[in-house]
Amino acid sequence: MNEAIQKALEVLRSGGVILYPTDTVWGIGCDATDPEAVAKIYAIKNREDSKSLVLLASDMDMICRYVREVPEMAVQLVEVNDKPMTIIYPGAIAGDKGNMKADRRALAFNTVAEDGTVGIRIPMMDFCQQLVAKLGRPLVSTSANISGEPTPKKFAEISERIRSAVDHIVDPSLERGATGQSSSIIKVGLDYSIEIIRK
Repeated sequence: MNEAIQKALEVLRSGGVILYPTDTVWGIGCDATDPEAVAKIYAIKNREDSKSLVLLASDMDMICRYVREVPEMAVQLVEVNDKPMTIIYPGAIAGDKGNMKADRRALAFNTVAEDGTVGIRIPMMDFCQQLVAKLGRPLVSTSANISGEPTPKKFAEISERIRSAVDHIVDPSLERGATGQSSSIIKVGLDYSIEIIRK
């Protein structure tokens, strides 16, 4: 696994896009602070960049570095959660819109929704956790399919079009441990509001 992490890190640090297993389904990923790499992902998926992307963070400390104020409710949800769960946080710290240079202290503007929110999940899988922790920044995690097509649950289901478009494919044997199901999505507000987007 260490070798797989090192290879993926080299690609991510050089602005590349990887195809990798997550704790849910296979994902297409890049450094979430690099707008140019994020733009490549939208192009690969044939998806509008007005839609936001799910990110992976290694822990709450990393989330706190990229969200202005983390709602207490979100912290509590993460503490009791035992299944893959993406939380939509208000007040993402994002770079200037249109500035394609990476700023490691801010999320790429094209990962954040128009209302300033961002969806982040702490993955429940050693490979993903170690990869994000060693990268030191959030990692984009969007399903490995063309927009509108079915989400592939296993590597064998990923289209050749997607496989040939990325810069690196992580060892498919590491998909063990993935649930094959998308995460739940919960939107939280600073006013203690909770909205379940996807169960």
